Amino acid sequence: MEEAKDDGKAPSNPMEERKLMELCNPSHHHHRHPLHGASCHNTRRYQAAAAYPALLPLPFTLPLPLPLPLPPPLLLHIPPIASLPQGINIPKPKAHIHKALWKEKPVCDGKLEAKVAVLPLSPEIKVIKPQIDSVLAQKSSQIDEKCMGFDQKSLLDLQALVATKRPDSGGGEGSTIHLLANHFLVQFDPSQRVYHYDVNISPRPSREIARMIKRKLVEDNSDVLSGALPVFDGRKNLYSPIEFQEHKLEFFVSLPIPVTRCLPNQNGSLIGKVKSKLFRVNIRLTSKLSGEDLDKFLKEEKDCVPLPQDFLHALDVVLRENATENCIQMERSLYSNTMGGAKDIGGGVVGMRGFFQSLRPTKQGLALNVDFCVTAFHESIGVIPYLQKRCDFLRDLSQRKTRGLIGEEKNEVEKALKNIRVFVCHRETDQRYRVYGLTDEVTENLKFRDRDGKYLMLVDYFRDQYNHDIQFRNLPCLQISKSKPCYLPMELCMVCEGQKFLGKLSDEQATRILKMGCQRPCERKEIINNVMGGRAGPTSGHYADQFQLQVSREMTQLCGRILEPPKLKLGDGGLVRDVTPSRYDRQWNFLDSHVAEGCHITRWAVVSFGGTPEQRSCIPKFINQLSYRCEQLGIFLNKKTVISPIFEQMQVLNNVPVLESKLRKIHDASGNLQLLICIMEKKHKGYADLKRISETVIGVISQCCLYSNLTKLTSQFLANLSLKINAKLGGCNVALYNTLPCQIPTIFSEDDPSIFMGADVTHPHPLDDVSPSVAAVVGSMNWPAANKYTSRMRSQTHRQEIIEDLADMVGELIEEFFLSGNKLPSRIIFFRDGVSETMFHKVLKEELRAIRVACLRFLNYKPTITFIVVQKRHHTRLFFNEKKASTGQFFDENIPPGTVVDTVITHPREFDFYLCSHWGMKGTSRPTHYHVLWDENQFKSDEVQKLIHNLCYTFVRCTKPVSLAPPVYYAHLAAYRGRLYLDRSDSTAFTRQTLSRAGPLPTVPLPKLRDNVKKLMFYC
Repeated sequence: MEEAKDDGKAPSNPMEERKLMELCNPSHHHHRHPLHGASCHNTRRYQAAAAYPALLPLPFTLPLPLPLPLPPPLLLHIPPIASLPQGINIPKPKAHIHKALWKEKPVCDGKLEAKVAVLPLSPEIKVIKPQIDSVLAQKSSQIDEKCMGFDQKSLLDLQALVATKRPDSGGGEGSTIHLLANHFLVQFDPSQRVYHYDVNISPRPSREIARMIKRKLVEDNSDVLSGALPVFDGRKNLYSPIEFQEHKLEFFVSLPIPVTRCLPNQNGSLIGKVKSKLFRVNIRLTSKLSGEDLDKFLKEEKDCVPLPQDFLHALDVVLRENATENCIQMERSLYSNTMGGAKDIGGGVVGMRGFFQSLRPTKQGLALNVDFCVTAFHESIGVIPYLQKRCDFLRDLSQRKTRGLIGEEKNEVEKALKNIRVFVCHRETDQRYRVYGLTDEVTENLKFRDRDGKYLMLVDYFRDQYNHDIQFRNLPCLQISKSKPCYLPMELCMVCEGQKFLGKLSDEQATRILKMGCQRPCERKEIINNVMGGRAGPTSGHYADQFQLQVSREMTQLCGRILEPPKLKLGDGGLVRDVTPSRYDRQWNFLDSHVAEGCHITRWAVVSFGGTPEQRSCIPKFINQLSYRCEQLGIFLNKKTVISPIFEQMQVLNNVPVLESKLRKIHDASGNLQLLICIMEKKHKGYADLKRISETVIGVISQCCLYSNLTKLTSQFLANLSLKINAKLGGCNVALYNTLPCQIPTIFSEDDPSIFMGADVTHPHPLDDVSPSVAAVVGSMNWPAANKYTSRMRSQTHRQEIIEDLADMVGELIEEFFLSGNKLPSRIIFFRDGVSETMFHKVLKEELRAIRVACLRFLNYKPTITFIVVQKRHHTRLFFNEKKASTGQFFDENIPPGTVVDTVITHPREFDFYLCSHWGMKGTSRPTHYHVLWDENQFKSDEVQKLIHNLCYTFVRCTKPVSLAPPVYYAHLAAYRGRLYLDRSDSTAFTRQTLSRAGPLPTVPLPKLRDNVKKLMFYC
């Protein structure tokens, strides 16, 4: 949905046009401004160079470098002033809502002597040669720096961008709670030297074989290695506590490699053999590391020393070395059969238990974060039995050996096998092969050329060469090469062990693996403690001692605080008009209450897909009870639909053109339809098409539900459905009784509105190397309640984490905010989800810049910005401290909602904290990690913690606090909705396409939302 692209229409509302004219030109025609020569609304990437002097300054004649990775410089036409030229008439985009506002041309105060400077351009600015020639040919004009809103000091801040420091020693609000965290203190000797060696092994082995080579090399060459016990990451890096005798070493290691062979005469059983293989190993000293910088980083108050990532990585390898010799390593996690073994969860997938470990710099010092984890792996069995488990239509394949693949079956099989590593069992080899696809021909028809150029049939070759008669001749072979034909019959291949399952788990599989990992707090704590004391844990072996490391086996003790729940405002029409959630789980209900603001729905319809006659007979009762429940909640829902319920077959959802035609007929017959309720027999992939058609083609809000819920019609189901409908149609379910300016008067004010924004990027499936990523940004529109959000979504480059069109999206949301309240927000509180710690600096640098670019659309506008990263994918867990807890507490329960921790386990200096705002009903609660990277609003710890905690009570879909700040939650839902727009059920060529494409495909834009939908919370 490319919402920034305009439809060419002027604003239909004269008041909106007048507001925008006053915003962009306060004195109308009495004051002409140089900015009026360009569009205020559509600040594209290629316009940023001409409209943002604070980011691309020229202090007199010397350009300042951009704080971004730069391409080769270009020659640009530069005026003899300290700011960028603004008279450059870059071609404008298509007409849009502000077209009438920018008819005046820029004022030029006489002729200026032009200069040519070498100016590096940001990668964001797309420049093509015709545009450059056009730019060089045009005259420059001076910019009013006040209009830009940024001075030289702001520029320097961006160039020397560092994360915000903690403003105090931590918060003080709330009652104290004694806790344990799964962080284990690590003591190291700062004077201990670590010698980093580069390792090159030829021929290149797998990670498992590489570790075997390292062990053999150390055993046989102790003298040359100075008696050291080095550690190895399995790839290129070797670390030693002692320097080797030589800086460059070469070894030849003969390693006995286990190989397998399948003997057809013995029922296909696998016989293990051992075969020697020679490897050349070259070792070269690359650096000498010391712990002094890490010690300074942990102890000093100022950021004089950056975090020494190379030394931290070396210690991380040391502490996992012993575990990697006995476990399957997946990134930072290790999985072992000793922790309960593999459990079959169906479909050729097994679940394995393991543990995660990672070193983290904290306020208490260097700490090892250890946690329990569960992951799905491919079952290591033959390819034929694997397919029988994965694909329902191949269940009887072993009985029907002459069966082939029909229609879409081949695509399903190819999707199931793509990128899986296999080994063969018809000959002795240790080689592993990656499956790139399936052959076009079946095995029986495949032939290839031998060394003499003679064609051989594949089945004849395996019969003559290996004495094996191919059984499944009507199945295709596995294609194990990207560029040339290289075939393996399926029946001779085995799935390699230890491969993480990257496919989408079915509902049943997901339930089973969640059950494996769903441990109560006491159980999880015991598992973690057992890992720390186990033979595969980080404290086992002799490696830590060699590097002078001492790891505590006791969890970190700390004190947290429990924040009080806020008082909530409900509707005026109910008997209960406010509530303070005081239950242990902080839930509340709407008994005898109305929603804070109910919507008015007069025109709505119902369509059914599938269902038995008995199920369909429930629809009249459902309509009556839903309208009655809405009435109880203060929501007006007409007791009669505008047309009688429409009944369609489930197959309609498989055909996009037919589905669109049916929905359009319903909409046309209903007039100005506000709501379409779609009842389905079961979950269906056509749900994505239904949402896309409803919101981007027809322009109607839809609400889907299943017949299984209709047959029960519980009060809870009807209430939840009513709340979702009210939120989608512009209503408001709950609000804070005391507005944010009342709660945090030092930051917020009624007269100076603030906007809360959330941003997230969702990426395609791990096996999808074609589809674009989808970015979404949402912004609150109603100050001071701040509980109604408008969204913007864009597709962008495949797996690009930085939001590419952030400036456009933020600018549009600020405009919407102005139109709704006639004021620009003076503060922007920006929540960013899905960012790892290694991306903090890059995201802050580029996305903070984009937010500031967005503000340049408006004259003299410079809001204060707070940029907060929100992380849920971390492994910090908090438990009750039984030794210090008061009597009456249940130690097997989760920590209470509102628990906040901002000491001991947080960053040594930066502004971060953990907040558990929700109640964990199952398993162990995961607190949300908030990291304030940039703060111009000067929040104190108590203020930002209270703000986020109270916002978590305003989420529209439930009557309890949620686990993360609503702006981020809504952004996640909006990004997922954008992903649905791309997931068309009639596009089945992706799998075949990805096998042969030469390069990345162009990004497919999202369809535009209809005007009557885009301002609503349709995504919630």
